[in-house]
Amino acid sequence: MYIPEFNRVEDRGKAVAFMRANPFAILVSVNENGPFATHLPVSINDINGQLTLRAHVAKANPHWQLIEKQELLVIFHGPHAYISPSLYEIRESVPTWNYAAVHIYGKGRILSGDGDATGVLEELIAQFDDSYQVQWDSLTGEYRTRMLRHIVAFEITATRIETKFKLSQNRTKAEQENVIQALSGNPDSAIARTAALMRQQGLGLRPDERKES
Repeated sequence: MYIPEFNRVEDRGKAVAFMRANPFAILVSVNENGPFATHLPVSINDINGQLTLRAHVAKANPHWQLIEKQELLVIFHGPHAYISPSLYEIRESVPTWNYAAVHIYGKGRILSGDGDATGVLEELIAQFDDSYQVQWDSLTGEYRTRMLRHIVAFEITATRIETKFKLSQNRTKAEQENVIQALSGNPDSAIARTAALMRQQGLGLRPDERKES
């Protein structure tokens, strides 16, 4: 991923926090016909400095057959918004787009041991809908076994992390504030969240500066 230095995020904690806030990711591989992508929810585990992603795909999805054969790319994408040049102080400016993304590269492994698929499924239930665990446990063993036969669980051990926050860092504080104010009230949650992410990164004017302006 192309990352200008002022958009590069080296803080691993920020990257992991962003991934956990945006866990519906894109898994990318290459087959004989070219790039192949699957959209899927991911469980993120960061233990003792080792980042591991766990997920599952439908057994009918041929993507699982590529998981152990090549380096994998997982893309975590977050809020984004169009930025109008009218928000800048300099007239000779062009439109752009603000966004944030984390790319994880790594090696994959199919989890085929007894209970592996159940373990991954329960991690995802705990992350996205812990109240469903009671319902899942109450289902017949025959039904659960049948459902588990239709998925392939896997994990990816991260070997490289790239994090890009393109959030108007190259603009003046006043221009950043203009962008934040323009985006924050938008009814589109992705646009409003872009403003919130800019604020979280310390961009824009400080509260005392906003009062003075």
